[in-house]
Amino acid sequence: MQLNVQEIMEIIPNRYPIMMVDRVLELEPGKHVVAIKNVTYNEHFFPGHFPGEPVMPGVLILEALAQTGSIPLLKSEEFEGQTGYLGGIDKVKFRQKVVPGDVLRMEMEIIKRKGNIGVGKATASVDGKVVCSALMTFIIGAK
Repeated sequence: MQLNVQEIMEIIPNRYPIMMVDRVLELEPGKHVVAIKNVTYNEHFFPGHFPGEPVMPGVLILEALAQTGSIPLLKSEEFEGQTGYLGGIDKVKFRQKVVPGDVLRMEMEIIKRKGNIGVGKATASVDGKVVCSALMTFIIGAK
C-alpha cells in the first residue's frame, strides 16, 4: 500500500514546519513501513544548521523516523483515529550526514507489541547507505 501526503496527514497530526514524511512507498499495517522525505535547501532549519555547510539535524532525522514508525501502528484496525506518541529511543547511531538534495528513505519494522505499546527497529538511508538507526518505542493514545 502506498500513501501520498494528504493520506499521511489523515493518519498523523504533524503539519508544517514539522511534517517529515512526504510519501509512503510500502505499508503493512501493524508490521512494516517504508517512507521518504525529500530534503530540500528550503527546509526551515538549514540557514542555522550550519551556515555554509547545511546539514539536517540528527534530532530531525529521528523525528522523521518516529513519524514514519507511528504509521503502521495507527493503520492497525484497533488504533485507527488515535495518536502515536514517542515513548523512547534506544541504540541510536548516526553514520553519515544528510544534506539538501538527499532523499531520506525511512524504514520501520515493528518487532514487538503489547497492548497500546509498540517497539520498532528504525533505519534511515540515503542512496542505499544507512545514515541512522535506532530502536523506537511508541505509545498509542486517544486524540
